Amino acid sequence: MKAVILTAGEGTRMRPLTVTKPKTMLQVGGKPILQYNVESLRDAGIKDITMVVGYREEIIKDHFIDGTHLDVNINYVTQEERLGTAHAIGSTRGAVEGSFIVLNGDIIVDPILIKDLIKKYQADNARSVLVLTEVDDPSSFGVVELDEDRITNIIEKPKPGEAPSNLINAGIYLFDNQIFDAIDQTEKSQRGEYEITDSLLIQMKNDEKVLGLRSKNNWIDIGRPWELLDVNEHFLKDLKTDIQGELEEGVIIHGPVFIGKNTIIRSGTYIMGPVYIGEDCDIGPNTLLRKYTSLGNNVSAGNAVEIKNSIIMDHTNVNHLTYVGDSIIGSKCNIAAGTNIANLRFDDGNVKIRVKGDRIDSGRRKMGVVFGDGVKTGINSSFNPGVKIGVNSRIGAGAIVSKDLESNKVLIPLQEHHIITNKDKN
Repeated sequence: MKAVILTAGEGTRMRPLTVTKPKTMLQVGGKPILQYNVESLRDAGIKDITMVVGYREEIIKDHFIDGTHLDVNINYVTQEERLGTAHAIGSTRGAVEGSFIVLNGDIIVDPILIKDLIKKYQADNARSVLVLTEVDDPSSFGVVELDEDRITNIIEKPKPGEAPSNLINAGIYLFDNQIFDAIDQTEKSQRGEYEITDSLLIQMKNDEKVLGLRSKNNWIDIGRPWELLDVNEHFLKDLKTDIQGELEEGVIIHGPVFIGKNTIIRSGTYIMGPVYIGEDCDIGPNTLLRKYTSLGNNVSAGNAVEIKNSIIMDHTNVNHLTYVGDSIIGSKCNIAAGTNIANLRFDDGNVKIRVKGDRIDSGRRKMGVVFGDGVKTGINSSFNPGVKIGVNSRIGAGAIVSKDLESNKVLIPLQEHHIITNKDKN
């Protein structure tokens, strides 16, 4: 059995985090999202993996190479044009033979679920099998209608209140090579894409056996920035203490922590695990790291910094007297001294975040900011809950930021007003 992972897309709903890297390469719990899927496939006994890549594919290839270091064999197929899931799967023709599993790269799946999928396929002599799961709001997914375990219809993204059930396609499939025949017959959808669900409808029309497997195991979909915090918490809950770096005298640790090689935790630092700290980090002195914080490699957090339930990516500096709560901070950022990131609204309501032009309820009472790579803040700057700052933008000293800022902008506070300019390319 082989596997295909679809990881060619950008993930526009995750901007600005995906301006500089694919969504599947965003890190949670110390690893890229994509690596969890590779390890789940491996742990389920599948070691031959084809990745369908496209957007910033070099980042994926540089990290995974041929997969040897993860005890798998990885090869790559480039999807030159991103024309839908059927088009992506069709691009693997010749790279996979016989039966094969397909995963969307932006979900995280338990290896037990993969084993159950294989058992279902083999026991019932199916043509195709889809993993199904129930959600509260199915309007953003493909909703499935069943007759016992046989799928009779798939409705893509029904309007709110019009879905026949809350049972959705989880984006995990098992096919044989005849799926390519159905893909050849698939026409573009109203969205202008070749949808694998339309290919499956062709199989159903031809009375092929297309079955659904209800998921009883972990299945996590990551589509919007705040969901990274949920997944990070999910994985850190199982963290085991492993201290490979140096602890100075006076460091206090409660709960499980991972501390990578060549990392130094300076005197007076207090860590409330579970907390993940990567390699070559410099933390403290007198820093407070609270539960579900994940720091990448080469991260520094200076004197009297407090970080709570946040993801700080590689090569970012969080300077002294700064508070970061419930936030996602990209790579190569510099958070200046005295920066304060608010994570709670005055009215105690859920924090809303703008996604693709619409303000979306995150469902989170506490949510800080989302910074793209290369953001720099000035001293004593402050940020309201739910603010997004684009890649390489600069925030002047003393600014109070209550609205999103696009990439490559400079925000300068001038008395009671802010001036936004394009960043000088020089």
